[in-house]
Amino acid sequence: MAANSANSQPVSRPDFWESAYQEGRSGWDLGRPAPAFEQLLSGANRPTAGRAAVIGCGRGHDALHFARNGFAVVGFDFAPAAVAAARESATRECLSAEFVQEDIFRLPPEYRETFDYVIEHTCFCAIDPSRRPEYVEVVRGLLRPGGELIGVFFAHGRPGGPPYSTDAEEIRRLFAGQFAIETLESATSIESRRGQELFGRFRRRPGAGSGGVR
Repeated sequence: MAANSANSQPVSRPDFWESAYQEGRSGWDLGRPAPAFEQLLSGANRPTAGRAAVIGCGRGHDALHFARNGFAVVGFDFAPAAVAAARESATRECLSAEFVQEDIFRLPPEYRETFDYVIEHTCFCAIDPSRRPEYVEVVRGLLRPGGELIGVFFAHGRPGGPPYSTDAEEIRRLFAGQFAIETLESATSIESRRGQELFGRFRRRPGAGSGGVR
């Protein structure tokens, strides 16, 4: 993605991302699941399968990988081309993953506190950075108390975006009030992103409220 300030590109509008998909400007799309998720689901500490929301799911590579591993998956994205591609892949593989065309900041109340997991990869880094506190509320609102955010975060350190960079200090500051940060470490990545991604597992505190989902 080109490096521009949050104010110069309408990253909060679906047509910005739809144009990127339609024009082949989707460099964030690996064409496969994130290596950190592949490692997680093949390892000894893999999470118990449950209901998972994949936010900003794009063409569904991560969502479909979780579905293959027994999770009941709902993917959310507001770019029509991305959702169509994800649905097509699910149909081709005979997977029951559901894909919903919706802005994550405007999800209807039927999704409130209905997920055991939220899966994050290239969503946090794609939104306007000023909306990151709001993003935390969205994640909290989707999860059942005790549910878990499993995420891969860009920490490339470059100015501008998207993708907009973050770091461990910001992530801890944003999430620690509502989540117990169980893991936050360097992620297993593709070669071109090595050392530029963080892998986190954050558990929603039982007493945390359910904001962010109408």
